[in-house]
Amino acid sequence: MSSHLRHAREVFRVEREALRAVERRLGAPFVQAVNLAVETLARGSKLVVVGIGKSGIIGRKIAATLSSTGSTAVVLDPIDALHGDLGIVHDGDLVLALSYSGESDELINLLPALRRFSVRILAWTASPRSMLARHSDLVLDVAVPKEACPFNLAPTASTTACLVLGDALAMAVMRARGFRERDFAQRHPSGAIGRALLMRVSDVMRRDHRNPVAPSTLTVKEALLVMTRAKSGSVSVTGPSGRLVGVFTDGDLRRRMSTDDDVLGRRLSRVMTRRPVSIREDALAVEAVRLFHERNIDDLIVVNARRQPVGLVDSQDLPRLKLL
Repeated sequence: MSSHLRHAREVFRVEREALRAVERRLGAPFVQAVNLAVETLARGSKLVVVGIGKSGIIGRKIAATLSSTGSTAVVLDPIDALHGDLGIVHDGDLVLALSYSGESDELINLLPALRRFSVRILAWTASPRSMLARHSDLVLDVAVPKEACPFNLAPTASTTACLVLGDALAMAVMRARGFRERDFAQRHPSGAIGRALLMRVSDVMRRDHRNPVAPSTLTVKEALLVMTRAKSGSVSVTGPSGRLVGVFTDGDLRRRMSTDDDVLGRRLSRVMTRRPVSIREDALAVEAVRLFHERNIDDLIVVNARRQPVGLVDSQDLPRLKLL
């Protein structure tokens, strides 16, 4: 085995062990941290993330994840804070202070200034007896057995553990606050996420002549003509009221032909698949993507409020629409 691969796998192993170590220590302090964050946001205050060096970089990612999931968070540089940026801090805020050693000079120098405000301080550190921990209201222990660096010096496993703990906090707070998929969409209007979360099924479905629909009284042969005109591999089957009652696909045809010589003359009501998977036209496109993955289907029937088939989403359209 290449020494490069061996070294890489060792890094993965060390970082996995670091995550397990931090996970095992999750307990009451984490629950308190989630509650503190939820209470802070509920009264209209914000989360202020502070860190220096690698901790500062991880802090920016944590703040970004919190903000994108509905938890107002800002980043405060400890050095700039003492030169005017402290103005972003207000009474009622919750400060997330990241320092693995808990003794970073820049952070320690900032503590007296932060304490002039009516804020709570949540320390993320590996040293519960450090200066930072002693001057904080709550401490989350992010200690890891060792770094992935062969000299046990470069922040590697410790920053990974801190980042994952930040993700855990953000997700727990998100769930506690009832943050929904639609809320997420409002904060991600661009790119693939925005397309999937803001676009409606009605924006991407095939409609009119490209939406094959046939009454259940039609024969399979007649239904195949409808499918051919629409260039589709399936047809939505409707009952007397025009509501969706089934679906018939070219796959159904192939399976039937192996056992039924008269399948082309059968009524759709005899050979269709009842209760097909469908989706409302006003649903988000991301819900359609999920159904394709979960149900392993090629076509998804779109219905209106009266359960009438008004469109069709073909799985082949999704890559072109950049929804996958």
